[in-house]
Amino acid sequence: MHFFRPLLRQSLSPIVLVAAFAILSPRASHAEARLVIEADSGKVLEAENATVPWYPASVTKLMTAYVTLSAVKAGKVSLDTLLTVSPVAASQSPSKMGFRPGTQVTVDNALKMMLVKSANDMAVVLAEGVGGSIDGFSVMMNDAAQKLGMTQTHYVNPNGLPADEQITSARDLAILARGIIKDLPEYEYFVHIPSIRFGRRITQNFNRLIGRYPGADGFKTGFICASGYNLVASATRDGRRLIAVVLGASSGTMRAVRAAQLLDRGFASNNGLAWLRPSLGNVNSLAPVDASPPNLRDDVCGGKHHKPASDEDDAPLMSSAAGSALATTNGEPGANGTVFLAAGLKPPMPKPSEWLAASPAPSEPVVVYTGPVRTGTALIAAVAADTESQKSPGRHGKRTRVAARKPDAADAKPADKPSKPAAVRHANAKPGDAAKPAAAPAKPAPRTAAKPKPKSDGKPAG
Repeated sequence: MHFFRPLLRQSLSPIVLVAAFAILSPRASHAEARLVIEADSGKVLEAENATVPWYPASVTKLMTAYVTLSAVKAGKVSLDTLLTVSPVAASQSPSKMGFRPGTQVTVDNALKMMLVKSANDMAVVLAEGVGGSIDGFSVMMNDAAQKLGMTQTHYVNPNGLPADEQITSARDLAILARGIIKDLPEYEYFVHIPSIRFGRRITQNFNRLIGRYPGADGFKTGFICASGYNLVASATRDGRRLIAVVLGASSGTMRAVRAAQLLDRGFASNNGLAWLRPSLGNVNSLAPVDASPPNLRDDVCGGKHHKPASDEDDAPLMSSAAGSALATTNGEPGANGTVFLAAGLKPPMPKPSEWLAASPAPSEPVVVYTGPVRTGTALIAAVAADTESQKSPGRHGKRTRVAARKPDAADAKPADKPSKPAAVRHANAKPGDAAKPAAAPAKPAPRTAAKPKPKSDGKPAG
């Protein structure tokens, strides 16, 4: 009731208060977790199910990047260190680069492929190269999570493919994003690359806010059927950076809409209306919920879905669900934004339709390639060789280097766009060399498995 005391001081009628209570009651259908915080202070601006355990899917790769780049910063490996694709790495489910065992790639290129294309094979290449094995690297991931204060997180693999014991929460993911910003500012470039070019193919970042939402400057998407569509996003306006986490959205479109709405409301929280909301404290102080992760497989990939959903979800923005999201501040009746309406105030109304349906801001794709670091004509030759390898032999057009798709894989592979060869001056780009997404400020960058968890999926991906 303390939340409504300011409204009582405004002499609102009992009918309005009853309506506000009804609107604010939790929705009983599709589960979601949402959180938005200030990156610098960790102050929580909005939270819903933020400490409910969740399957992370490919946002796991943020920790893979954190551990790898921490090793680079410590001098244990370098961005130029050459790693080899093992049979284990090559056997991972899509999305992946599809390289044959024995193919070599630098740490720098593997990171770019993993974070933009969400390549599951590159995550394993990095894990084996830095930690010796998937198990060894998982220990490093869990150690890092513990040091960061991610008390609800436990890792068993570096890419987020379904595993019963691989869990996290929106709270812990926000803490990890802050860790990347604070501990690895010189390498933060990796989490906001708009697109990469491998040979003749261009892959756009799965994070649809990059290059579209004003000020967007990170981080990573994730999807398996059990978790729904996940997104860790950040944006900066007027020197103030926010981190938004959305877990369990019903589509790729909706996770982008939800994140944009969280960010918009967060940026609007300095407009003098903060007294309408109770203090939620710091992200580290949010109390964990003792529960099992929800399994959203039936909601996300069952029923009306005729085929497994993928991370490249291009559902029309103005579908009934998305249209509903655009009609209210938080995407459904019962969102906190309606309190502004009850108080006779106009809420900040995000308009995802104005940017989400548009093409991303023009930017030159960052060139990635196989083999050791190359420059000049040697680099051009390497890119040409990768391009040649992508040509389809024979009349059936079967690619030799890309493994067949398995259903429901984490961050399922998008349709890469064929493109004419372009300049490769960004191929060896180090953090800060390449252009950042449009509207993003030029700012340098960031276990506890208590009880047995239910099976997240019975298939190799979800």
